Amino acid sequence: MEKEQTLQQRIKSGKIRREDVARRLAELAFGKVNDCVRLVLEEDPEVGKLDLGQLCEIKRNEKGTVEIKLVDRLRALEQLCLLAEQEGTDVESFLKALSGGGENG
Repeated sequence: MEKEQTLQQRIKSGKIRREDVARRLAELAFGKVNDCVRLVLEEDPEVGKLDLGQLCEIKRNEKGTVEIKLVDRLRALEQLCLLAEQEGTDVESFLKALSGGGENG
């Protein structure tokens, strides 16, 4: 929770770090879409409790058909790989470091 508050402070101050961007790209590339589906399928979902970070767009037509558009995971993964290459490391160790399992040294 404290990390999230620190991130929010960096966003507000305009001092987002490279690892913030990388972590968000990883969340987009590998995140779950369960709550996005729940939003569409449940009768009265508690929207405030849903993680809709993967949701880009939602449409409902006059016939009641619902269409959702999710984040382009492939594009997020491509951007994550580009960031890893710029960092001068291989993608596997880059992702390990993001998940907190990085190597020392």
